[in-house]
Formats: sequence, C-alpha cells, structure tokens
Amino acid sequence: MTPRKRRRLTIAIAGLACLGAAAGLILYSLGDQLVFFLSPTEVVAKAPPPSQRIRIGGLVEQGTVKRSEDGKTVEFRVTDLTTSVPVTYHGILPALFREGQGVVAEGNRQQDGSVLAAEVLAKHDETYMPKEVVEALKASGRWKEGDPLPAGPHPGTEGGKTP
Repeated sequence: MTPRKRRRLTIAIAGLACLGAAAGLILYSLGDQLVFFLSPTEVVAKAPPPSQRIRIGGLVEQGTVKRSEDGKTVEFRVTDLTTSVPVTYHGILPALFREGQGVVAEGNRQQDGSVLAAEVLAKHDETYMPKEVVEALKASGRWKEGDPLPAGPHPGTEGGKTP
C-alpha cells in the first residue's frame, strides 16, 4: 500500500469514527427525552419501569373520573376497550376532558401499575383522535375506518353518533 493510499484510509477511518462518536452522543442525549406511546394493554403487558416516561392514550372510561375535594387531583381510568389503567393527575385538566373522549396522559408508571401523569391532553374536536390511539383501537378490533367515535354511547351524543 502506498503512503498516499494509507493516508486516505486513515482519514476515512478517522472521519467515520468522528461521525460514529457524534451519532452516539446525540442518541445518548436524546435518550432522556424520549417518551414512548403505549396503549393501556401495552402498559400492562410491558410494565415499563417507573423511571421511564411514557404516554398512555385511549378513552377516558365511563364512570371513573373522581376529583379530590380541593379539585386539584383527578383520578380516572384510560382504556383501549380491552384493558384499562388508572391515572392520577395533579393540576387543571383541559376544558375538553370528559368521560368517553380520547385522551393522552404523559407521566410515569407507578409500582402499583397506575400512571402518575404530569400532563394530560384531550382531543380538540369531535372527530380528532390521536393517531396512536386510533392504531391501538384498531389493533384491538374496536375501531373501524370511517367511524367518528368508537362504538358505545358518549356524553353529548346519541347512541355513539355525533349530532
């Protein structure tokens, strides 16, 4: 191998090593900020550690919303119509939050299997449902393309159909 080829090879290897190190640093720094979306069924099946931040999405289960006396703590269950997971949230809920509607709660799973949410997001109109929630409902066989809402009565609707 000539000195010129050896020099090119050394530069190429050094460049690849630098790119690899940069990619490793980027992935390492993003690791703490990654939040995985899970359906209630996946939360129960995978049981992520309490240190891992997750987003759980689904529907607020009918009859499960309980507010504390001071009104700052809310407990409810999120369901994908197969499994439901209890969620506790300290704070003010979005105005559109209600039973039977789509919701995404971001927080940490507790030792007892519940989720302590740091943030709760509610859907913004009658037809919107987060993409991940729709996919989870489709996977469970509870959602059909074109349905405005999953089957079942919902507050403000008649028989599950939007007015």
